[in-house]
Amino acid sequence: MAAILLSSMALAFSGAVMPGPLLTYTIRKALTSGSKAGFLIILGHALLELLLIVVIFFGFDIILQSDAAQTAIGLIGGALLGYMGADMVINALRDKLKIEMDGENGNQNMVLSGVVISAMNPYFLIWWAIIGLGFLLQAYQSLGILGVATFYVGHIAIDFLWYGAISIIIGKTRRFISQGLYRIIVGTLGAVLIYFGITFFVNAVKAIL
Repeated sequence: MAAILLSSMALAFSGAVMPGPLLTYTIRKALTSGSKAGFLIILGHALLELLLIVVIFFGFDIILQSDAAQTAIGLIGGALLGYMGADMVINALRDKLKIEMDGENGNQNMVLSGVVISAMNPYFLIWWAIIGLGFLLQAYQSLGILGVATFYVGHIAIDFLWYGAISIIIGKTRRFISQGLYRIIVGTLGAVLIYFGITFFVNAVKAIL
């Protein structure tokens, strides 16, 4: 069990530290909603991963690996991320942004956003359908359902730890960020989301062609 737990944590950490749409969004929301943002976003992410594990064990991983599914996810996800990024950049340029220090509203939206942003990332789904499946099968062969549960707990524990830590750091220091710097940060993060969106979209188009 210890080997499964440690391997899942190491695997999760190697993915969590890599910059991506989810990290970009977490930083953005930590600036506006405070330290809780990362935990709420990763809750949505974790719920989606739990659903994927169930789906994989029902044999639907073949669908997730199909070219049609990956292309559709890339097109839709790319468009969605591009829209989110453009909205952030436009609002930053128009000075329509404000740091809210109470930030009690929108908790459910952050959980849902954690689900949506993860689901719209084709690399996330491909990872679970191929790499994740291999590790899950190993865990299942070792300890059955308990092995799978151990792998999942170790995996999401690292996500909560890493994104939570980032959220806490940013959430605790946001009161020291000026409005001008805040606009620059949000605009930059928006540009990063646009980049990811274009990347997803272009790769999906290449797959079609």
